[in-house]
Amino acid sequence: MKVEFKGVYKRYGKFTAVSNLNLTIEDGALHFLLGPSGCGKTTTLRMLAGLETVTEGQILFDGKDVTKLPASERGIGMVFQNYALWPHMTVYQNIEYGLKLRKLPKEEVQSRINEVLDFTQLSNFSHRLPGQLSGGQQQRVALARALAIRPNVLLLDEPLSNLDAKLRLEMRDNISRIHRQTGITTLYVTHDQKESLSMGTSITVMHSGKQIQTGTPRELYNKPESAFLAGFIGETNLIAGTVSEIDAEKAVVDTELGTVISKNLMTKLNKGDACTVSIRPEAIDVNAGDHKVSAAAENKFSLKVTNVTYLGESEQLKFEYGSGRVMRANLHNPGLQLVEEEQTVECGFKAADVALLPEQEDLGPGT
Repeated sequence: MKVEFKGVYKRYGKFTAVSNLNLTIEDGALHFLLGPSGCGKTTTLRMLAGLETVTEGQILFDGKDVTKLPASERGIGMVFQNYALWPHMTVYQNIEYGLKLRKLPKEEVQSRINEVLDFTQLSNFSHRLPGQLSGGQQQRVALARALAIRPNVLLLDEPLSNLDAKLRLEMRDNISRIHRQTGITTLYVTHDQKESLSMGTSITVMHSGKQIQTGTPRELYNKPESAFLAGFIGETNLIAGTVSEIDAEKAVVDTELGTVISKNLMTKLNKGDACTVSIRPEAIDVNAGDHKVSAAAENKFSLKVTNVTYLGESEQLKFEYGSGRVMRANLHNPGLQLVEEEQTVECGFKAADVALLPEQEDLGPGT
């Protein structure tokens, strides 16, 4: 099922929760709505489900206008943040409930329940009550119940937020596997960047009710069109500067760090324009132990280490530059401690790893 939002607005009196949303969710996609709390992503999901009315614009399913269609007639399956399971019903009965309301033949009900129990790997738990299950198992029951009705579109609203870190990782794999098996168009709302990057076929980032950028995880991470997006998707160093030279292939930017060369031009700028450069911590090489600054790095600086954070698989270094500014670099597989605080080391990064972006704008606190 292909889903389209065309010029969709949601207003509450004078307050606009969603503004001019134009978005296509392709058939079979696992599409993420990502953004900080209050950005309008859950309101968007609820309009799609028919739980909120659209103030202006259209929502289309495979080209059919469903904007005014009741929620019960849209063929939507939804998994809520709190799972909403019946505590007095077994796993089997929780899944069966929605099918009984549809007055399906007994054989069809049995077949669908067995199918989704298999998808969600719950066949051995069908006679247990929700209170006898782990958080991850309860989550899978809620997912099985939504899948059993064979929805046109599956909606997931922050489904992993109540799980601990280990269970979240496990459920990411489960949801991705189930999506591959079923091929159901799925819209997944979250504020967790790791979830969206690791699972999504496409992501829409929102802020203050507006769509900031839509693309694949790799596109958003490597080709952000704004400083907000670069800082929100993953971790980055954002450095303000002024363009001193620019052509079709590269730009030279004056910053507090020094002169920075970029070959990843994400916006059209002219000489003298204010701008922001984005440099991911993992793109910065450091001369430490076996770690060396590449000879191909067009940008090289000597910086003093102000903080070292050991994370096991990596070590994050913080450097101070300019008027108390901080830049971060990540050393992967650091082994023994290679750098100490107050030590001055050479850092370097390639011009291709420097994204040239418009001047950072204040998007407000959200909605």
